[in-house]
Amino acid sequence: MSEISLEELQKKFQNKIDKDVKIEPRDWMPDDYRKTLIRQISQHAHSEVVGMLPEGNWITRAPNLRRKAVLLAKVQDEAGHGLYLYSACETLGADREQTIDDLHSGKAKYSSIFNYPAISWADMGAIGWLVDGAAIMNQVPLCRCSYGPYARAMVRVCKEESFHQRQGFEIIMVLAKGTPAQKEMAQDALNRFWWPSLMMFGPNDAESKHTKQSMDWKIKRHTNDELRQMFVDVTVPQAESIGLTVPDKDLKWNEKENRYDYGKIDWEEFWQVVKGNGPCNEDRIRVRKKAKDDGLWVREAAMAFSQKRNNKAKVA
Repeated sequence: MSEISLEELQKKFQNKIDKDVKIEPRDWMPDDYRKTLIRQISQHAHSEVVGMLPEGNWITRAPNLRRKAVLLAKVQDEAGHGLYLYSACETLGADREQTIDDLHSGKAKYSSIFNYPAISWADMGAIGWLVDGAAIMNQVPLCRCSYGPYARAMVRVCKEESFHQRQGFEIIMVLAKGTPAQKEMAQDALNRFWWPSLMMFGPNDAESKHTKQSMDWKIKRHTNDELRQMFVDVTVPQAESIGLTVPDKDLKWNEKENRYDYGKIDWEEFWQVVKGNGPCNEDRIRVRKKAKDDGLWVREAAMAFSQKRNNKAKVA
């Protein structure tokens, strides 16, 4: 390909981005754009699948049949989200098995929040309210992502995540309005998940090496710090409305800026978790590896059946 034709392709690509025209799988795109999307979408898919683990552990221990059914539906939704996103990754030429192997080897990452344990039923509420609430804040703008398959997948994902967030808040609200012991359980869950939820948005903008380019390509529409601020401004009043206290002694309303000022995030903890040293990192990957190994016979049987059917069709 000549330098002139490459420049023309790059110009055409950028014109589409500037005009908010979706980039589709068969369109020309820069290699770095493709690599950035594969990294982000695969990490998103891994997060959905690993995110099933702390909640799946509570299905049989949910307090009543309604809670079991709702939690089971939520876990099933997350499996579906992983499927949509792995499929979107494949449209970019990525191999699904390889992306999963990258997760198992530690090469690929997933959201740091899922490396924290869910030790009480109130944690199911905190995960829905805070973790899914943070996810929605990040994912709704992705419905306008410049890459078509990712943007379209996010429309359904966000609709289901909004249900998950409401379900989580309802759990926390009921506990907060219950007995003193139940309210204490809800407050404890908020205390443990508040800061990790703020970390979910990623490092500060000054430390984020991908944000600027992703913004230029309109993969992202807001920076990490902008999204984090929006989350704080929405969530703090929710906590106050049900009588819970956000565990941040520096939290205060900034009248001039019309937003909340919040305390300093422990970024050392964040990077330790990202590097694999969180409370549940090893356990999460061990369980995912075991699931893949235990399901090998199912995949092999399905492939053998498919091959047998194809052979019969050829003979016919």
